[in-house]
Amino acid sequence: MKVKKYTANSMHEAMKVIRSELGDDAVILNSKEVDTGGFLGFFTKKKMEVIAAIDPAVSRAPIRKTTSNVVRSRKADVVSPVTPQKEEPTQEQLMKEINQLKELVQGLNDKNSSVNKEYPEPFQQIDDQLRVQGITETIRFSIMKHLLKQWYDQSTSKRNQQEIKIELYNYLQSLLANVPIGGISFNKKILNLVGPTGVGKTTTIAKLAADSVLKKKKKVALITTDTYRIAAVEQLKTYAKILNIPLEVAYSIEDFKKAIEQFKHYDLILVDSAGRNFRNQLYVEELSKVIDFEQDADTYLVLSLTSKYEDMKKIIGQFHLIPLHQVILTKHDETSTYGAMLNIPIDLGKGVAYVTTGQNVPDDIVEVTSEYLLSCVLEVKINE
Repeated sequence: MKVKKYTANSMHEAMKVIRSELGDDAVILNSKEVDTGGFLGFFTKKKMEVIAAIDPAVSRAPIRKTTSNVVRSRKADVVSPVTPQKEEPTQEQLMKEINQLKELVQGLNDKNSSVNKEYPEPFQQIDDQLRVQGITETIRFSIMKHLLKQWYDQSTSKRNQQEIKIELYNYLQSLLANVPIGGISFNKKILNLVGPTGVGKTTTIAKLAADSVLKKKKKVALITTDTYRIAAVEQLKTYAKILNIPLEVAYSIEDFKKAIEQFKHYDLILVDSAGRNFRNQLYVEELSKVIDFEQDADTYLVLSLTSKYEDMKKIIGQFHLIPLHQVILTKHDETSTYGAMLNIPIDLGKGVAYVTTGQNVPDDIVEVTSEYLLSCVLEVKINE
């Protein structure tokens, strides 16, 4: 049996094509209305999809005009018997095979659509840029869907590349609107800094202290619980001496509470902690043995922009027992991809407070704004 699928504007049109190709003996196996064309679910057209079949043996059979032809045909059947075919099982088998093919094709389409989406220019350029920067696929798809909808909703006179950039900028601004962006507000006296090994946490706390003392004219004190590394304590002592601010080393939670009481008249108490592999939940729990997180404090997680976003996401997820206020991102100068600067606030709902851009204290630190985040990821300012 020969099976063929037809797509036409109407059932009447499909029947004409089927009759011309397969003849009057063709059998309609299935018909349904389908959406065709369009892009991302927009601007589709309704058409009829018809599956027809013809038995070649039937199409080659001679025309039975007389009774003698029928008799001869029956005699031929006796001489050369043909195994009778049951129509219903054949149709079920064909439909089963057709459905299996459809599922296979749909599976391939789904896989390809999640890996290699192709958009019209200049949308493809935007998607490529965001992908290179490390923006997650989920966020990119949301952006593309919004931009394409806005594009087709606008009048032709407004459809130009600059308008797309403006809409991209505005949409990302709206995604960042409900996430806390920016530096220390000084609403809380205690600021805890936690983070993995090697992200530059001690240097970052020195930059925050210098900025608060020299620019904000605040009375600042330091506490370090990083007793695992002697060099870290000595480094922080050096910064404290230069800035002429006090430093206490806490070896236990009792020491920590005494230091907090000692500095209660200060505007800001910056607390340094030991860098550990915080992908392990055990190390997160150990922090509470030295730092009293029940104090009225804000906790900032320091992460490096050179890390993989999946690792950052895992670390942030481990801090469900210790509420994180914001994230500080370091080593901006050591990478060229800044997707995490948008992934963290949009995907995880955690705001970004500061970005460090080098080793110089106190200069190489930027208090973040949404405009700064977008300028890093989009590589150009919107007014350029």
